[in-house]
Amino acid sequence: MLDIRQIAVLDDNYVYLVREPTSGAVAVVDPAVTDEILALADKLGWRITHILNTHHHSDHIGGNLAIKAATGCTIVGPAHDPDRIPGMDVQVKDGDTYTLGAETAQVFFVPGHTRGHIAYWFKDSDALFCGDTMFSIGCGRLFEGTPQQMWTSLSRLRELPPTTRIYCAHEYTASNVRFAVSVDPDNAALRAYEAEVKDKRARNIPTVPSTLKLERAANPFLRADAADLQAAMGLAGRDAVDVFTEVRARKDNFK
Repeated sequence: MLDIRQIAVLDDNYVYLVREPTSGAVAVVDPAVTDEILALADKLGWRITHILNTHHHSDHIGGNLAIKAATGCTIVGPAHDPDRIPGMDVQVKDGDTYTLGAETAQVFFVPGHTRGHIAYWFKDSDALFCGDTMFSIGCGRLFEGTPQQMWTSLSRLRELPPTTRIYCAHEYTASNVRFAVSVDPDNAALRAYEAEVKDKRARNIPTVPSTLKLERAANPFLRADAADLQAAMGLAGRDAVDVFTEVRARKDNFK
């Protein structure tokens, strides 16, 4: 299985250093910065061979060119957004696979947060690197996409195995849980997770990765077609996209 190291940078970003042990290939997922990543790789004795980008935002591609200059690595990113990924060598699109040593990632096109967003699913390691499409108990803001696009994207990711670990790119879980409870107050799985998150954050422990099993049960953005959530929001029987749109609107305005 992949050896995954999680690096907290900036205010709340996570960058991932991912090593495939058979070949020694090492990928950086969404390098927001440079120095911290190169320092950890050097400490571990890992040689960075790849960068995997999910989307073009600066807090995900900020280290691309400097890391490539330092290591000669190959930069992989979305074919849907070729002009906004610095130094991209390999373009991948929905349904493609990309090999990192002995491990293979399936690529999903998941627009909504941005128009070109992709995610990488390493099936054999139960690892999904989904950038800002899905967060623990949340999803990304719709900067460039539509509610229909984001609901479709999340619905596709929701169908992955429940053991899939969700390696999202931000530590937003505490605020996401506070919001989720406001729209889904009687959700037992959410309430149990609320207590866990409060405990972890009080001890400065990351809440990421979560699992898809948990997200299916507690994340309101994945549950827009669930009758109990619809009822709790006063939207019983409404179309899932309409419900998702309302959940996203309430989150955007949540204090």
